[in-house]
Amino acid sequence: MNLYVGNLVRQLTEQELREAFTAFGQVTSAKIIFDKFTGESRGFGFVDMPNQAEAQAAITGMNGKDVKGRNLTVNDARPRTEGGRGGGGRDRNRGGGG
Repeated sequence: MNLYVGNLVRQLTEQELREAFTAFGQVTSAKIIFDKFTGESRGFGFVDMPNQAEAQAAITGMNGKDVKGRNLTVNDARPRTEGGRGGGGRDRNRGGGG
């Protein structure tokens, strides 16, 4: 089960993220998302736990928990929607008619 972990302190390492979640069970991966231009943490990441019961326990135990001065947001990661970011949503008539 893939978990979204938000509101991470920028200095948190992937190893520290992994260790925080291993208290609830096996962690297959822990990944912090970094800005591709600055190289800084974007303040969120993902933890993958193969056992659903352990993952649910981690959501319950870690959501709202203070880690290095920040209260984490932890929930079931939602897959990205088809088409990426979306791009505004308004239909603009770029043609000349009107």
